[in-house]
Amino acid sequence: MKQCILKAISVALPLVLKTKGKQHLSILIYHRVLPEYDFMRPSEPTIKEFDWQMSLVSRYFTPLSLARALELMDRGELPENAICVTFDDGYADNESCALPILKKWKIPATVFVSTGFINGGRMWNDTVVETIKCAGEYIDLRKVGLDEYAFKDSESKRTVAQKILTEIKHREVGQRAETVDFIESLAKQSLPNDLMATDQQILNLDAAGVEIGGHTVNHPILAKLNDARAEQEIIDGKVHLESVLSKKLRYFAYPNGKLGDDYLESQVRIVKEAGFEAAVSTTWGVSTRNSDRYQLARFTPWDKSPDKFLLRLLLNQKSVKL
Repeated sequence: MKQCILKAISVALPLVLKTKGKQHLSILIYHRVLPEYDFMRPSEPTIKEFDWQMSLVSRYFTPLSLARALELMDRGELPENAICVTFDDGYADNESCALPILKKWKIPATVFVSTGFINGGRMWNDTVVETIKCAGEYIDLRKVGLDEYAFKDSESKRTVAQKILTEIKHREVGQRAETVDFIESLAKQSLPNDLMATDQQILNLDAAGVEIGGHTVNHPILAKLNDARAEQEIIDGKVHLESVLSKKLRYFAYPNGKLGDDYLESQVRIVKEAGFEAAVSTTWGVSTRNSDRYQLARFTPWDKSPDKFLLRLLLNQKSVKL
């Protein structure tokens, strides 16, 4: 019965939306695939959830590598429901948890890596999340311009962590690092240092056919940097990964990824001049042959049931990014 519903959605909705036959490229954006549910990261799929998501992608879409999709787009030969799968940041579970499922469903992927956190580092946001996760009933962050917070349950911890992340993510990189260091100093236990990929895991992904792309060094809000510093972030990350892989990096993902808020038009030019062939944003929608190759749209449904996931993904095809 469930398969019949899914098939009906996949057939009827493109006709209703008038997207059938249009050469639209959907690009999914992920960060992590978790071994099991984490109450601090409810939007991150578990292995089980990612498996049924990729089964839908395999069954109702045409999965392509980013390189193949852009080649076909240029030739006007993009197939119906073309889709690419991408991951941001460079988490270890991209290799340990996501890769076996990608192989199972024969789905290509691209992983965009922020080089400053790999090999035993930790993304700044994970430091915040992990500190709040192991906190007691109270934490005082007034010394770094935040607030004092009380926790009564897991939901309040999750809410506070998200509030803190929102408040500090646009701080200057050095100030953000100082804030995060202070927060970490209040942690009730040692924080995990194996969340990000190692060079060897990046090589394993590459050997399995996963495209590795650039994502800066420190995952800054590029719009907060002058062009010289933005260029250094973009190029230094590219150089590091090219030295690991012994090959040229072709694609780039803007950290956070919203034009104006997170990156600027001048930085799009930097990405082009750095030698990248294309770049992806986090603006919802789909891309076409007429879309800016250096600001491709990305989107991922957050639904926890297959029918809603498929429905939202098909609805997204109505939003074309130019």
